[in-house]
Amino acid sequence: MTQTNNPTESSDVTVILTEDHKLMLELLAEVHTTTDAERRRDLVDTATAEVMRHSVAEEMHVYPAMEEHLPNGTEEVQHDKQEHDELVQVMKKLEDVDASGQEFIDLVREFEKQLEHHANDEESEQFPKLRTHVPQEKLAELGEKVETAKKMAPTRPHPNAPHSELFHKTVGPGVGMVDRLRDKLMGRTTE
Repeated sequence: MTQTNNPTESSDVTVILTEDHKLMLELLAEVHTTTDAERRRDLVDTATAEVMRHSVAEEMHVYPAMEEHLPNGTEEVQHDKQEHDELVQVMKKLEDVDASGQEFIDLVREFEKQLEHHANDEESEQFPKLRTHVPQEKLAELGEKVETAKKMAPTRPHPNAPHSELFHKTVGPGVGMVDRLRDKLMGRTTE
């Protein structure tokens, strides 16, 4: 995460999530610079884990704040959840495709396109609204909650999992623990 001189600003949830977007897109861009299939797989697995952690943390903490504080917040949250569903579908497809083939590259491009669109929506429209309608102290508090949630969140796409705060807070940590155990046993790169 980029550090600023103001600790409250550096822990602002919009800064944290913007840095997440940058990292995820950099990982996917790197896929195009290597022909090594194992490296491609590691990059996509890491990006997938980052997207999953990021999405779950948003659904647990940011979306409830958006619904509470933003005009049309509920509609914006529904739109974002639909975009999360689309990302989950492409990530799930990538799990079973040979990283040395063209189909893998085509799916990575689709993943990048969807992620860029989602990140742009949030950064250009929603984050400015959050900074306008939510006090800085609350944004910092949300940032801390998001960072904590990302540590326990699942690292793999689960297409049938609901996008609900309650699910993520009650069942999500268990799913995340199982994902991290599977990642370790399979040697899957997620950090």
